[in-house]
Amino acid sequence: MCRQLAYLGPPVTLAALLLDPPHSLLHQSYAPAEMRGGGTVNADGFGVGWHTGDGPVRYRRACPLWSDESFGALARVTRSGAVFAAVRSATVGMPVTETACAPFADGALMFGHNGRILGWPDSVAKLAERLPVTDLLTLDAPTDSALLWALVRHRLRAGADPTDAVRGVVCDVLAAAPGSRLNLVLHTGSAVVATTAGHSLSYLDTGDALTVGSEPSTVDRPWTPVPDGRILTGTPDHLVLEELC
Repeated sequence: MCRQLAYLGPPVTLAALLLDPPHSLLHQSYAPAEMRGGGTVNADGFGVGWHTGDGPVRYRRACPLWSDESFGALARVTRSGAVFAAVRSATVGMPVTETACAPFADGALMFGHNGRILGWPDSVAKLAERLPVTDLLTLDAPTDSALLWALVRHRLRAGADPTDAVRGVVCDVLAAAPGSRLNLVLHTGSAVVATTAGHSLSYLDTGDALTVGSEPSTVDRPWTPVPDGRILTGTPDHLVLEELC
């Protein structure tokens, strides 16, 4: 499965977040510590999204994070206070392409999924029917993660707040495909919404910054594990944990 990391706080370099810590997302791409439900490495692509004064930027590749020298150079000189990144372990049978890598994005919104939908695609066909045809025809990739993003985005466009949109999609999918693993992350640019449904998640709250990740990336500060079946909504100065479904 995938590894994800979301950050909100004072601007830092992408390298300081994703490459330099002792158990950084880079390290997790080839030596994850808390993988569940299959997969041993996250070598099927990666993506990083970050906010700048001129708007959001996204960088995605279908190669392993450790093999992309261009990103390493970029990460050393790029700073942001709102970042979302993921490394991918593709579910067997799903394409390994750049467009299948998180973050999926729409304006300021960035989204990722760690897990898999059981019985894909038949189990969620009825949920997909709720989407406008144009949304289905323009999915980033023919994957469960891309469909989950379309379902969340559809609720957001209908006026749901981010927490309710993410919660509603996860609970609907769990009802249609019990046993699915649905750790979703939605980064709005000003808040992070994340779920635990079958996979690990932890957060680090330092008072002026919030980092949410599939695994702790640092060892010098106490990360807090999130129990399964929870939804987290957080900013650097406010965090709420609730029952998911």
